[in-house]
Amino acid sequence: MSQDLLAAETNRRQLQQIISGLSDGVILLDVDQSIVWANESALAMHGISEVSELGANAQEYAKRFALRYRNNHPLPDENYPLSRVSAGEAFSDVVVEVRHVHGTEQMWVHRVRSMILSDSAGDPESLVLISDDVTEWASAEQRFERTFNANPAPAIICRLSDLRYIKVNPGFLEMTGYSREYVIGRSAYEVDVLEGTENKELAVQRLGEGTTIPQMHAELKLPGGGNKLVIVAGQPLSINDEDCMLFSFVDLEARRKAEVALRQSEERFAKTFRLNPVPTLVCSADRQQVVDVNEAFFRVTGFTAEEVLGKTVAEIGFVEGQNACHQLFATLEKAGSVGEVDLRVRKKNDEVIDCVVSADSLSIQDVPCYLLVLMNITERKRSELELVAAIEEVMRDASWFSQTLIEKLANVKSARTLNLPNVSFKELTARERDVLGLICEGLADKEIASRLKVAPNTVRNHVATVYSKLDVHSRSEAIVWARERGLFGGERRPNGKQ
Repeated sequence: MSQDLLAAETNRRQLQQIISGLSDGVILLDVDQSIVWANESALAMHGISEVSELGANAQEYAKRFALRYRNNHPLPDENYPLSRVSAGEAFSDVVVEVRHVHGTEQMWVHRVRSMILSDSAGDPESLVLISDDVTEWASAEQRFERTFNANPAPAIICRLSDLRYIKVNPGFLEMTGYSREYVIGRSAYEVDVLEGTENKELAVQRLGEGTTIPQMHAELKLPGGGNKLVIVAGQPLSINDEDCMLFSFVDLEARRKAEVALRQSEERFAKTFRLNPVPTLVCSADRQQVVDVNEAFFRVTGFTAEEVLGKTVAEIGFVEGQNACHQLFATLEKAGSVGEVDLRVRKKNDEVIDCVVSADSLSIQDVPCYLLVLMNITERKRSELELVAAIEEVMRDASWFSQTLIEKLANVKSARTLNLPNVSFKELTARERDVLGLICEGLADKEIASRLKVAPNTVRNHVATVYSKLDVHSRSEAIVWARERGLFGGERRPNGKQ
């Protein structure tokens, strides 16, 4: 053996001794491209125990192990790191996934680089492939990728060294309308997620320092024009040993639209409430404390705002009869609404007027309330009662009155009931007659429903139909209609028509 060859062998043995205990995997190839040695780490990173199991050369290695890039694209045989170093190519930081062609499903991830060792004359003497097992790192990165992409919260990652975006999740793309191809690789100046922030100076400062950017409102520009209201925050993190900033977002656009719609609805309600010519008030459901009253209520009752607002309905005392007040709110608490119930209202000067009250439940700033609408029917009711009383008096004994007076009274009645001859009790269904009869007994809708064993809504529908057929607009008018015709125990006029 020549002196040079002996020296080469000695150097190789020393090199093998040095690298045999390294944690990095090392594979040595001869200049003829044959695999001559590998340390234990390299064997373990391939799931084998003998160098021969790697194959005699790069071609045999490619038959035993399948390699692919991290994007799942397989490597052609000539692009295998072992093939590239066999061809004398020097490279660094190539990351590949390694699996047995035949055998277990276990997979390793190698970060690979090559070295070309030359002799004293500068000619290649040994080829070295150095591999670092980054399987755990790759697994963690894969979990991060899956979590990042599956996260419904919009997010984007910016590399701090050049302020370019390297990752974006579907949530951000869906929220903004940007495409992935447009965002990735662009700078934070081109897609400025901090534009329109309430404290942009602080946000830019924290971005430059690579420190946490606190949550703040921002107007995010959209690719098609316009802005979107969001909350943006930044959290520093490291990806592949590079300092990055993770921007996460909360889309507030739906909330803003809801707030605008709510504000517009409240404005419409307020205008309708103020301009309503019928006395109307709003009180809390728990204590019946008055929270708002319209001008018509003040005008009709004579009370002032100071005497009403903030006080309970019972304290104000405008509802005549403690029992009537209690019954009204008890019904509201159970049914949630009240339709056209007779109620007597006491004005500030102690004058009592007749009203028909309708009430419903509503929520104001998440506080349950009742809306009460009071229609003054004092004059109408007085006219109805006076007319009925006058006609009954005439019909009781007409001999005391002249024929002219009788004709005038008849004309008054006919003028009030122009369509009376065209309306017949027989036009009502059996159920509608029952409902009319119970109305004449003074029963409320809920009591009628209980008596007839039907739902309150059914009763309300029947009442509405009866009103329509009789051409009346309230319970009192329906009672007068029936009484004029002698129905349900009332006295019938001698010449009355049914």
